[in-house]
Amino acid sequence: MPESTPAAPKGVARFLPLLLIGAGLVAFFAFDLDRYFSLDVLRDNRAALKVWVESSPLLALGVFMAVYAAAVAISFPGASILTVFGGFLFGLAAGVPAIVTAATLGAVAVFLAARTAAGDAFRQRAKGFFAQMEQGFRENELSYMFLLRLAPVFPFWAVNIGAGALGVSLRNYVIGTFFGIIPGSFVYASIGNAAGAAFDAGENVSLAGILTKPTTLLPMVGLAALALLPVLLKRLRKAPAGDAQNG
Repeated sequence: MPESTPAAPKGVARFLPLLLIGAGLVAFFAFDLDRYFSLDVLRDNRAALKVWVESSPLLALGVFMAVYAAAVAISFPGASILTVFGGFLFGLAAGVPAIVTAATLGAVAVFLAARTAAGDAFRQRAKGFFAQMEQGFRENELSYMFLLRLAPVFPFWAVNIGAGALGVSLRNYVIGTFFGIIPGSFVYASIGNAAGAAFDAGENVSLAGILTKPTTLLPMVGLAALALLPVLLKRLRKAPAGDAQNG
């Protein structure tokens, strides 16, 4: 790896950040906070939220980003619904930059926690578990990090932990994450933006109805095409080797 991994704290202390993240996730479900993460909640509270956003836009955006970053930091599996919330509340122009920034900050927190915990024994186990990921990072750390975010072959939280445990440089991690999640963030925010417009127009639409609107359907088709990138790149890499053997 191009950047040396700093020495991790010794003993149980090095696992403290990961333990705090785990405790946060347990508390999230223990207090049943996940019930607030749905389009129904947004629809039912649309008027009040709209007044709050219009009266205190910077405060509302700051609170949203803090909640989003915290959700990513505790590896909440449904954090993507917050991307929909961002488009719903702030539109695309303000929502997408806020989403991308907050998601990157939350991901960095998990990355640093995993890197802190990565003693020699932990790192060796991680290499076995993240063998495919390690190979990609060895070939080109930045481009592979970008590709993992652009077309998520692994869950978001798994990449956060794997990259930290495998010693990926913080610079490459931040750049690859920030720019790699922009297309997906735009698509999910478009869903929220379309839902907000539909609710403002008095339409009683379902999620399926929102997804079939051109403003969300076309970006989703584009995102699906991006998801095929890993397969395409893998075939392109194999093609020269096959041609050389045939020659």
